[in-house]
Amino acid sequence: MGTGQEQVKRELLLDGLDCANCALKIENGVKKIKGISDCSVNFVTKTLSMHTTSDMDEQVVEEAKRKVLRLEPHIRISEKGKSSQGNRIAGDSINPTKDHVHAHAGSGAHAHENTPSGHDHVGHSHDYNHAHDHGHHHGAQDHTHDHGSHVGHDHGHADGHDHDAHAGHSHEHGSGQTKVLLARLAAGSILVATAIWSPLEGWAQLALYVVAYLIAGGDIVLQAFKNIIRGQVFDEYFLMSVATIGAFAIGQYPEGVAVMLFYQLGELFQGLAVNRSRKSIQSLMDIRPDYANMLIGAGEETKRVSPDEVRIGDRIVVKAGERVPLDGIVKAGRSMVDTSALTGESVPRELEPGSDVLSGFVNKNGMLTIEVTKTFGESTVSKILDLVQNASSRKAKTEHFISKFARYYTPVVVILAALIALVPPLVLSGATFADWIYRALVFLVISCPCALVVSIPLGFFGGIGAASRNGILIKGSNYLEALNDVKVVVFDKTGTLTKGVFKVTAIRPEGGRNEDELMELAAIAEAHSNHPIAESIRAAWAKDIRTQGVDDYDEVAGHGIKVSVDGREVLAGNAKLMEQAGISYTTPQTVGTVVHVAESGSYVGHLIIADEVKDDAAAAIQALKKLGIRKTVMLTGDAKAVGEAVGRELGVDEVYAELLPQHKVEQLERLEAAKSPKEKMVFVGDGINDTPVLARADVGVAMGGLGSDAAIEAADVVIMTDEPSRLASAIRIAKRTRTIVWQNIGFALGVKAIFLLLGVFGIATMWEAVFSDVGVTVLAVLNAMRVLRVKDI
Repeated sequence: MGTGQEQVKRELLLDGLDCANCALKIENGVKKIKGISDCSVNFVTKTLSMHTTSDMDEQVVEEAKRKVLRLEPHIRISEKGKSSQGNRIAGDSINPTKDHVHAHAGSGAHAHENTPSGHDHVGHSHDYNHAHDHGHHHGAQDHTHDHGSHVGHDHGHADGHDHDAHAGHSHEHGSGQTKVLLARLAAGSILVATAIWSPLEGWAQLALYVVAYLIAGGDIVLQAFKNIIRGQVFDEYFLMSVATIGAFAIGQYPEGVAVMLFYQLGELFQGLAVNRSRKSIQSLMDIRPDYANMLIGAGEETKRVSPDEVRIGDRIVVKAGERVPLDGIVKAGRSMVDTSALTGESVPRELEPGSDVLSGFVNKNGMLTIEVTKTFGESTVSKILDLVQNASSRKAKTEHFISKFARYYTPVVVILAALIALVPPLVLSGATFADWIYRALVFLVISCPCALVVSIPLGFFGGIGAASRNGILIKGSNYLEALNDVKVVVFDKTGTLTKGVFKVTAIRPEGGRNEDELMELAAIAEAHSNHPIAESIRAAWAKDIRTQGVDDYDEVAGHGIKVSVDGREVLAGNAKLMEQAGISYTTPQTVGTVVHVAESGSYVGHLIIADEVKDDAAAAIQALKKLGIRKTVMLTGDAKAVGEAVGRELGVDEVYAELLPQHKVEQLERLEAAKSPKEKMVFVGDGINDTPVLARADVGVAMGGLGSDAAIEAADVVIMTDEPSRLASAIRIAKRTRTIVWQNIGFALGVKAIFLLLGVFGIATMWEAVFSDVGVTVLAVLNAMRVLRVKDI
């Protein structure tokens, strides 16, 4: 924005938001506020995310609250994770919010925001994200607690919010509101039946219809009137009000009431379907710990506290059956833990003293004492949840298309309705205004694009949730959609297709040296390197490495190590290092990584170091080819013979070996130039030293993200385990998601087109049109939920 100010991210919880069209309206409205660089509304989690500058964040947040309440007065606003509002963001960095949700057994309706020291949640039952809604609209009867930095109780209302605004209509349905609505619909139906079948005529009959109409849809008309005053005309309340009042105006009293009854009934089913869908998606990501058992003092006494309250260095106790609340190191106890919530793996992992443990693991047996190494906001579970929940801010092209379509669809249909009502009676002989107005009213009934704006975001978010359940974190709907068009997959070798666990398999001294002398020189040279090959050499030496007389350590990128030992130059590295120094060397025939060693310009031998191929690597390549991947490529800095041998074993199409880090980027660019513009390319690496290549690919995938902050930060898709076959699973989920999304688009648009035509020709009635419209929405929402069924993926 040109101010030089740091960017901050602020999030607002929009309690009561259950209309996808309303979410779209809020997003478009807030985007126009000066000072906001980026904005998105997550319809599933009811969260408004904004990026602004540090010098304007408070005024921007207040303006955003006012804008939301102007657009949707029944929404109650609270700030999410306010304790972390100062977290700075840069690019795709992750700033976890620290919100918890607690559902009380009681019926009180209060939204609390508490400091860690201000509230003890012992005895509360917990749920991931329940909204509570009150007033006269159809709100859910749940209860939200958000741990922010507010002391005391905040009822979630922004300044200037009044309860009268709750008289409006919402799509959420709790048990109390459902009963009230059903009673209204039953009463309205009885009155309509009485009016139709009773001998009453004239004003008495009309009075029954009017009373039935007001009971069934009075709140819709009232909300439409309020919205018109606020300048919001083209919404579903206005359209339904005009359509039904228009039916009364032309004497179609039973139909006017029936349309409103069907609409309300459809909204009820839609609300129930959406809430069920939200809970299904959120249950996939229900890995947030509820509490921590913190050890008090030096004894064994524990206190149950919020995970927010625990600090680095504190000790916590995790009993059998409990979820590990924070990252740490096991200090006492042995146990098996279930990691499936993070990795999708069903095989338990064994922990013992000294083992690293991550939040989100479930303790299966035994009791563990853990020393905390990260605060809750920086813990693995917080980062994963934040990443998945914020994925909707990066929208797919399909979502952008639907947003634009929805913006123009309703006004266009309303204009067409007006033309249908006015033009034919003036042009066609024998055409009556009453007949063509009725046909126009059919247009109005089906002019709200709810089926699309509800089901499409649910479909993509469901796909992201399903992937996370399989241990695959996808950072945005755009990346999920891009996986459908992947035709070229490029793998790094070490740590991606191979285990990255190197072992010295052969020691071959030359020039009169023995194995110990060769190993000691290699160990001295590799003493300070963190490369896996260096670690394998130190492990093979298995003795103390001398440090006296060792200096002038120099690591030559892509070549090896130079070091001075008692004044003699020792070189340890690949053939390029030997050639650079002008030293003749032996080229072994054995396949493996070769480390040549020279001293004072003389060759003293070489070591053969082998890396093992991962168990599922070959299956991963085959699975990708079955999914239509046109080309698989492997890049490695290893020797050509080693790379080609691994490539042949796995069935990789192309292998490029002996590449320096910058050469990998260049090779990726050549592959990019060779593919068609519509095709996408994926690069799969370990996320540690592949950042430039991950950034250059259309979709960067990091392997082994569990416990690796670098991998989570670097890539667009993070595979939490070390299994390359999960990439095929991610592509299958992406394809399944796209299929379901386009099924919904085709189904919704097809039904609307049919009824628009039937309406024009006077075949469809208004109540048939509204029943089909809300029915399509319910079916589309239920269809979107099929993406969660990932057992066979």
